[in-house]
Amino acid sequence: MTVEEAGRGASAKRFALPALTAMVVGSMVGAGVFSLPRNFAQATGVFGAIVAWAIAGFGMLMLAFVFQILAVRKPELDAGVYAYAKAGFGEFPGFFSAFGYWASACVGNVSYWVLVKSTLAPLFPALGTGDTVVAVAASTVGVWAFALLILRGVQQAAAVNKIVTVAKLVPIVMFLVVVLVSLDAGVFAANFWGGERSLSSIAGQVRATMLVTVFVFLGVEGASVYSRYARRRADVGRATVLGFVSVLALFASVTLLSYGTLPRSDLADLHQPSMGGVLESVVGSWGRAFIGAGLVVSVLGAYLAWTLMAAEVLFVSAEDRDMPRFLRRQNGAGAPSAALVLTSALTTAVLVTTLFSDDALTFTLEFCSSLSLVPYLLTAAYALKLAVTGETYADDPGAPRRRHLLTAGAAVVYTVFLLWAAGLSYLLLSCIVYALGTILFAMTRRENGRRVFARSELALFAVVVAGGVLGVAGLAAGWITL
Repeated sequence: MTVEEAGRGASAKRFALPALTAMVVGSMVGAGVFSLPRNFAQATGVFGAIVAWAIAGFGMLMLAFVFQILAVRKPELDAGVYAYAKAGFGEFPGFFSAFGYWASACVGNVSYWVLVKSTLAPLFPALGTGDTVVAVAASTVGVWAFALLILRGVQQAAAVNKIVTVAKLVPIVMFLVVVLVSLDAGVFAANFWGGERSLSSIAGQVRATMLVTVFVFLGVEGASVYSRYARRRADVGRATVLGFVSVLALFASVTLLSYGTLPRSDLADLHQPSMGGVLESVVGSWGRAFIGAGLVVSVLGAYLAWTLMAAEVLFVSAEDRDMPRFLRRQNGAGAPSAALVLTSALTTAVLVTTLFSDDALTFTLEFCSSLSLVPYLLTAAYALKLAVTGETYADDPGAPRRRHLLTAGAAVVYTVFLLWAAGLSYLLLSCIVYALGTILFAMTRRENGRRVFARSELALFAVVVAGGVLGVAGLAAGWITL
């Protein structure tokens, strides 16, 4: 279930704990789970995977709690994650948060198309691994076909979400049951260490998985909006924990059980979606077909939801005068037409870059995660700022403030760790995107009759541009690869 659908349903009734928990689960289980076996096997073995999921589980749970805290402490800030950055650190960081969240959604949408084309490659070999000229051309047609459908009002079709939910959960549950029953203890043990048993080796393996874990948990911020729909306020925290732990167990199970089917080197070489290859190794060719069919329906439905979400970020930002006014345009069906066209245009542009990528799915997945880190970091930092200054805690001192200080502090440390784990290359690539996106900020300031940059904003802009220039130089020199 998407956040928007939850909101519409909430107008009719209040939700109890089971319904709230199901919403949390549904908002996070997406396409990324289908690619976990290969992505983890390329980086680490069983032990490293356990450590990685433990770190990711704790860190993302802290972020989930941060969004919950801010939803309660700042209920008037309901314009999306960028509102927290704007309230805490000013308009320019707020713009970066909105733009980064939007760009992250667009890049994530490209990973959906790459995964769909890779899934269909056995039927249509010209699609390759989703990054051939034919695959990019077909995906581009799909991007604009979806845009036209949304412009005609297809976003009102709630039945799409029901099909998607069933399509993505049934294959995953069946996969877990079959792989668990057939698990080979000898293969699992051989895959346990994944390389050297030194601390530095394990640390490097864990670091290599971090952006993958961020991608599969994207949407964790959606849980924060359910507080207003709960039958009992106490159920919100319980639903967040229960839902998140359930999703973490699901992702970790898919990852770890796969190590008991094939040697790590074979897992790492599987065609994406690698979950299909794992099941095929156990039950035969129909296993890949079964996973593939569920994935295609699931991914296309998720693409629809995230395209709407991306366009909505631009539209709401424009309504708040944080983006150029042309992005406020709507058509007769009520769709944010200008925002949708710009979203589809960026998605198409990123699709073209996959032609030059060595591993298009991994590149788009990790780049998407990298772009999302700025909004997450600013949100966590705002919650920490509130706890440190005591704002909103005048009538609620003591334990809640200390608890929130620790929670927000842990979330900040985790997101900073993720920026380090992402590496310099993705940070500089992100700077290229942010530097180009600043054109929209300049347009907005001019429309409002204001100077483009204040002094402090100019310093931040200079840092971002310098990073972007280094990124372009790195691409040209070849030390940054896609």
